[in-house]
Amino acid sequence: MTTLKKIDSYRWMVPQDYKPGMRVPGIIYAKESMIKAIEKDQSVEQVANAATLPGIIKASLAMPDIHYGYGLPIGGVVATDISKGGVITPGGVGFDINCGVRLLRTDLTLQDVEGRIEGLIDALFSTVPTGVGSKGPLRIKGTQYREVLRKGAAWAVEQGYGWPEDLENTESQGCLPGADPSLVSSKAQERGKDQLGTLGSGNHFLEIQVVRQVLNEPLASVMGLEEGQITIMIHSGSRGFGHQVCTDFLKVMERALQKYQIQVPDRQLACAPYDSQEGQDYLGAMACAANYAWANRQCLAHWARQAFSKTFGKSAQELKIEQVYDVAHNIVKIEEHIVDGEKYKLAVHRKGATRAFPPGHSELPAHYREVGQPVIIPGDMGRASYVLVGTHRAMEETFGSTCHGAGRILSRQAAKRALKGRSIQEEINKYGIYARASSKATLVEEVPMAYKDIDDVVEVVHKAGIAQLVVRLQPLGVIKG
Repeated sequence: MTTLKKIDSYRWMVPQDYKPGMRVPGIIYAKESMIKAIEKDQSVEQVANAATLPGIIKASLAMPDIHYGYGLPIGGVVATDISKGGVITPGGVGFDINCGVRLLRTDLTLQDVEGRIEGLIDALFSTVPTGVGSKGPLRIKGTQYREVLRKGAAWAVEQGYGWPEDLENTESQGCLPGADPSLVSSKAQERGKDQLGTLGSGNHFLEIQVVRQVLNEPLASVMGLEEGQITIMIHSGSRGFGHQVCTDFLKVMERALQKYQIQVPDRQLACAPYDSQEGQDYLGAMACAANYAWANRQCLAHWARQAFSKTFGKSAQELKIEQVYDVAHNIVKIEEHIVDGEKYKLAVHRKGATRAFPPGHSELPAHYREVGQPVIIPGDMGRASYVLVGTHRAMEETFGSTCHGAGRILSRQAAKRALKGRSIQEEINKYGIYARASSKATLVEEVPMAYKDIDDVVEVVHKAGIAQLVVRLQPLGVIKG
């Protein structure tokens, strides 16, 4: 371990003198058993690279799900001071803008779904479009398209795809302000026009789970979660629309480096000052993609409710398929934070990281304000997922951020090599999971062995104090892209 210096059992430092140009140190949240893998894949180098960004404040941060990404590592958190030349970088957000997770609870129990999981998964698979380039039942264009990009999840609810209370239980009420459809390329709009209400491919999923263990009864009660209860988890983002927005603005930002004479050690971190035209244009286009993603998850939740309703012969209201929360990752937000006793307005980039706002925060819905923001951390499709809440310590240390998932330890190609000669179905059956996917290749790439153990990841954030455990969810069945 030549690079990282141990701060305590769950925090490691990349010293500021590790690389010329670092303006702040790097801080990685991890336990010792994770360090060897983290140092192997160049993600530490990316933490150091991010520490050179103009306006960066406090530290370049990374969560325990850290692994190599484009520009910023997955699990990275970077905040820049927008009043002092702080920059905006698309590489600090990623291609799948506002990829995020939504959790729905139901009044069903494990006993109610016994012997019916395969039928439920089949119903979901036939209802929810999945896979690369998949097309959904919605066709949006013209004024309607612009309304989706401006309103986000609210547009979907207005069209009958969900309930008004869903919006209350969505981060930012499912809409980022400042979205400007005129800043989105025709290619991005073309890629997104048929993909609203589709799951996508890769690590995106829709999963039926059971609350296997309640770890904090009072907090679980506020969320309406109890042992033996069936839940539905949805993980998806802005599809080809967001990918194209990122692609378009990476070119814009590369030109901006020269224009504003900004030097970065990795051109994947190409950026522009917050108050520049390029910075503002990216934020306006990114908000469109974020809103598209929230509308997308809102529609996916509606399709899931329909599938459950059809299977059980009861309405979604009768089954009480209610939203616990929807959290975003892969996003940059303008937020106020206290750093060393002083209030700052910051551009907080979270890439493969999620908000973990504490009790009392004004942005939380009233019913969660006393306990903190629900944090939804999915694992792989075999082991477990977790619900946590945000903490005051997260606000003090990580700009109110925590991890977003288990984090890969094998690339998709490495996962294929590791599974060569073995049955993917047998691997999945070990966990008692019924899985459907648009292609066998997706299941192979997403095999549980490709991911860190989610129990290790959440142990770090819980014991480091940047999120508090509430319940453990066990998967029963899943559909993948």
